[in-house]
Amino acid sequence: MNNTTLPTEELKKYGIINEDLSFSTKLNEDDIQKFLKGYTIVADNDKNRATFQLTDNNTKLKVIFLERDKSIDEILKNSKANIEYSNIQDLSKSEKELIFEKKAFIFDKETNKVVEFDLIKNARELTAIIADKRDVAETNLYKNELMKLKSFLQDKIDQFPEMAKEIAKDLNIVSKEIGTVDGISKKQHQSQEQNKSDIQLNVNDPDVYQDANRMREENKEQEEEVEKSRRFRR
Repeated sequence: MNNTTLPTEELKKYGIINEDLSFSTKLNEDDIQKFLKGYTIVADNDKNRATFQLTDNNTKLKVIFLERDKSIDEILKNSKANIEYSNIQDLSKSEKELIFEKKAFIFDKETNKVVEFDLIKNARELTAIIADKRDVAETNLYKNELMKLKSFLQDKIDQFPEMAKEIAKDLNIVSKEIGTVDGISKKQHQSQEQNKSDIQLNVNDPDVYQDANRMREENKEQEEEVEKSRRFRR
């Protein structure tokens, strides 16, 4: 890794480093070290997202401009109530590259922060979180987003034949998660039906009414016996 040949002019242009070559105060030490090791810096502003990555032994800066279908403020606000989904795509609309991401934003009550998950890269982790919520509406919404992503990927296989193998790999991940979600939905449905059945038994179970009627008859007989005893004593 070569830190002496950083593309300083480009880094200044995008505010990653200052005129004195120090890194922006918006980046903590961990961010800086990861960036120098090839990790991507992400910057969000309204519906726009820019990613920055050092390449070629830290001599070049790769910049990609993306656009969301929703503003970041809207996403953060809505995610505090329910899981929020958003699509991100390449603004350049390059015919040689396919850049499309579907994200899920979940509010973490323990850290009081909104956490971003990718529906492909974080598929298993995200599905596990959905399952733990045991919320039929959230499960159905998640499956719907997976189905839309699957449809998108299927369409792109023909459009990007040179990337067909990579797209097919992502498609398999999405299809597998859909199968897993179907299993989760089935269990949730069975649980709901069981709960309904339990309620109906409590209200409509003939044994319950028979027991109640029998108790009423027994109480009536006891009252009659007491009354006879009182009359006899008189």
